[in-house]
Amino acid sequence: MNSLILRTVAPVLTALMLLFSIFVLLRGHNEPGGGFIGGLIAASALGVYGIAFGVTAVRRAIRFHPMAIAGAGLMLAALSGLISIFFRVPFMTGLWVYPQILGVEVPLATVMPFDIGVYLVVVGAIASIALALEQEPGPTIGPEEKH
Repeated sequence: MNSLILRTVAPVLTALMLLFSIFVLLRGHNEPGGGFIGGLIAASALGVYGIAFGVTAVRRAIRFHPMAIAGAGLMLAALSGLISIFFRVPFMTGLWVYPQILGVEVPLATVMPFDIGVYLVVVGAIASIALALEQEPGPTIGPEEKH
């Protein structure tokens, strides 16, 4: 799309949407939100940016191949589930630890890396699909030109 207004607003809107997606991700299991919804919001932000600037700009912005992002997220989610096996509890059981950071007790759980993994899987998969659909088709060889 070649709209001056969209190209002007898209970077700010994308940044706000990405920030909101992280907020929704961090709300996690205690309130509505989590990795899946946060990932959908982040993928929508990349979609807005892609509509304004094109596929090449989105690929430059995310720096990694979208399927590599999804693969890293899948690995992180699986590893967070495997931690429970080492503590002799069922697979994917949430484990909590309460370290003191600067004199404040901070609850940390294996649920958070799982949610981050889901977030990355959703962002990577949807971005991969959207970029593949939006990409300009390459030159095709017709039946008469094949040798």
